[in-house]
Amino acid sequence: MALQPLLLLTCLLALSAPVLTLDIENLNIFNGTLDEIVNLPSEDLASVHSAEHSRQKRSSDATRSGWPKDCSEIPSGSPSGVYVIQPTGLHHLVVYCEMNETGGGWTVLQRNRHNTRVTWAESWSTYQYGFGNVNEDYWLGTEYIYQIAKQKVYQVRFVIHDSSSNMKYADYNLFGLENESNGYKLRLGSYTGTAGDAMASNNPSTVHDNMKFSVKDLDQDTSSGNCASSYGGGWWYSACYSARLNVKGAITWGSFCNANCKASAILIKPASYC
Repeated sequence: MALQPLLLLTCLLALSAPVLTLDIENLNIFNGTLDEIVNLPSEDLASVHSAEHSRQKRSSDATRSGWPKDCSEIPSGSPSGVYVIQPTGLHHLVVYCEMNETGGGWTVLQRNRHNTRVTWAESWSTYQYGFGNVNEDYWLGTEYIYQIAKQKVYQVRFVIHDSSSNMKYADYNLFGLENESNGYKLRLGSYTGTAGDAMASNNPSTVHDNMKFSVKDLDQDTSSGNCASSYGGGWWYSACYSARLNVKGAITWGSFCNANCKASAILIKPASYC
């Protein structure tokens, strides 16, 4: 009879082995089952259930070549979904890879909907290491975004859906953050797109490019007040905003939609040059 508790413990350890082996840093934003991770090696999935053959083949290839550093290293033709990546100098992370948007290979940093369950009114440390659900609405984490974006030269796409679900986008040909000691200051390149340039406005009161990241418990904006406390959510506030994506129920992007956008997403991938 004494063997039964031991066998149960062995089974539980076997089920948790993939997580322990991979040492995923941001498992707090993953609320699914392990077999939902597209590139989790098939041998680690054996304790859950068998995956389709094509997924096993991609997993084997990923194991042989090492973990991707971002979603641009996911094989072309792979589906959009949750993947494990391992940026330089970090343990493994779970991210959502958008493989259908304009050539694929986009690492999703943020996703939000007007009816989200996420409050977005979080502290500095929570924003640093991410929150939400990678399958739904989430923030990857300012520290993780900084670490990923310093690996290569990146571009960024802001995807915005207005109140009628019309989708437009704003592309900037360069994207990066400075480190924590410099307030995760945002650095953007030149704009192209259809949504309007709401990030690099000429108005110093509403510009977001070159601004530090502010939250309710760490005010780094240029306003005499606290924009994050007044308007909700962590963001690269000035005094205060033209765009505001990290907020519950009041997503804003310039003149395209004012507090009534239906959804937003922020995606990055390595910049391409002619």
